[in-house]
Amino acid sequence: MSEQDLKRHRCCFTGHRPEKLNISEQEAKKLLRTEIKKAISDGFVTFISGMARGIDMWAAEIVLEERSGNPDIHLICASPYEGFEKKWDIDEQSKYQHILSQADYVKFVCDHYSRSCFQIRNIYMVERSSRVIAAYNGSAGGTRNTTLYATRKSVDIVNIL
Repeated sequence: MSEQDLKRHRCCFTGHRPEKLNISEQEAKKLLRTEIKKAISDGFVTFISGMARGIDMWAAEIVLEERSGNPDIHLICASPYEGFEKKWDIDEQSKYQHILSQADYVKFVCDHYSRSCFQIRNIYMVERSSRVIAAYNGSAGGTRNTTLYATRKSVDIVNIL
């Protein structure tokens, strides 16, 4: 299968950290679940999570739940660099490590932290996807940059907010 064929069936996520969202975790998860199920019904089988706190990790957890009933579903974790989670609280670190351990593929996009590693990770995800499920509230930051990049690359964007 060509890279273009693979890309056609891949979807990635972008979204704000929990503290920047204008909705609760429960509301966000409900909206994510709806869009992930719709993506699956639209033929998407591989989902790429950037593994940040909030939207990325919640989406990854939902994809893993969906995979438990459908072995055709796959999760790729595209973490910006190894050790990315080390400054998080212990519960978030544990959740992160659990998701990585369950993923079909883990990619550390950069060898180490740099000011650009998050943008490099976002570009990696968009360039390998034909849909982005976003939780974008209009504020500046990585989510805005990712949606703008996806727009320039003519990648379909579904915004749940």
